[in-house]
Amino acid sequence: MSEVLTHQVLPTKVLFTQEITQSLTQVQWVEQTDTGSYVVTENTPFHPVSHIWPDHPADKGFLVLAGTKYAVIDCLTGAFDIENNKLHVGADIPVKRGEAGWHFVVVHELALDAVINLSDDVELIVDANYQGALSRGHSAGHLASFALNKVLEQAYWRKDASRKDALNNRDFHSYAQELSLVSENQSTDTYRLGKTLKKRGLNVAEMLTDLAEIEARVNDVLATWLATKAPVVMKCEGDALTDSRFWCCDLGIGESITMPCGGSHVQSLAEYNAIKIVLTLKSEQDLEMITTAS
Repeated sequence: MSEVLTHQVLPTKVLFTQEITQSLTQVQWVEQTDTGSYVVTENTPFHPVSHIWPDHPADKGFLVLAGTKYAVIDCLTGAFDIENNKLHVGADIPVKRGEAGWHFVVVHELALDAVINLSDDVELIVDANYQGALSRGHSAGHLASFALNKVLEQAYWRKDASRKDALNNRDFHSYAQELSLVSENQSTDTYRLGKTLKKRGLNVAEMLTDLAEIEARVNDVLATWLATKAPVVMKCEGDALTDSRFWCCDLGIGESITMPCGGSHVQSLAEYNAIKIVLTLKSEQDLEMITTAS
């Protein structure tokens, strides 16, 4: 690390939950690393990649200062140690959110030659098209997971389960998910069909035999839900990065979903023409679900 400019650093006010893609703000921390410059501002419309569950990529865009446009190379989660006046970024964050004496912030990474100073007034501009494509992929992934749970609930469990989803179906998605990745207009989930899942009561052999039928039925459920054109609402308990946020979609017909989620999302199911999944058995115990939005 090279030069660090000190200044009081407050928690970043995040704006992406309000569908804001441009903001004027003030720089409250600048730090040059060996490869780039970290810039923390008072507010930001950028969604950073999570250091805990990095399934949703960082937004792209620009920081503009006095007419000079700097590309935001990456957007990361940071935690600022108030007592020691030190910024920790990404995997180097040593504390959980809410820890006394720490403020969580959004860190915009710029090129090393970016000339940014403390208290500079800057404009942050998110690539709205890219953010929108990620939002469609993320919301589609949520819907697909609930649709998959709903279909499996109807015929593939032999035991009740303590873990139910927001629609009161046994939560296969939560039990089995190992990896997830949001991309443009797409979401990829990897599930592990191991012994633990079988002990919990899932009839894995029957499920795999019927995989093509399950896929078709999930797509039918998704088509039914999209036809509602239901609104999607992000309910936030505050505007700090660490404040709880909830993805809410009332599908009508007695089906309403509220779940915690920190990503960016669509505002309505009317934004989709279609959402479809493909289920692929990658190995004896690994199932992949790719959800594609159009």
